[in-house]
Amino acid sequence: MLRMYYKLRYRLHCRSHHLEIPSSVKMGKGLYLGHPFCITVNSEAIIGENCNIHKGVTIGQENRGIRKGVPIIGDKVWIGTNSVVVGKIRVGDDVLIAPNSYVNRDIPDHSVVFGNPCIVKDRENATENYINNIGG
Repeated sequence: MLRMYYKLRYRLHCRSHHLEIPSSVKMGKGLYLGHPFCITVNSEAIIGENCNIHKGVTIGQENRGIRKGVPIIGDKVWIGTNSVVVGKIRVGDDVLIAPNSYVNRDIPDHSVVFGNPCIVKDRENATENYINNIGG
């Protein structure tokens, strides 16, 4: 009974905030939704620990070509406002995806990503001072 209550409450919250994050999404602990409005996550996506997802983000599926599928997102990834991450790609650990970026290729660990098409720059501690809920 309690499980049904929380599931209903979750659905109402998602509907009121225009969130499309199915309960089937595999996600690690410490997920932070900054300004949680208009966020869409494919039901088969995998999101690592201590990730931050901001307003207007889409984590979606590509339906054709070599990247047909959904993303796997590593730990300590910060995804900025209105960014799109699509396709069967892997976003490494400690990655900062700048706002308004379009990511449809693999991103190595310790990187900053920006633009459309995305540009990747190596940077140790890319998400330092960006990640919320870490160590919790």
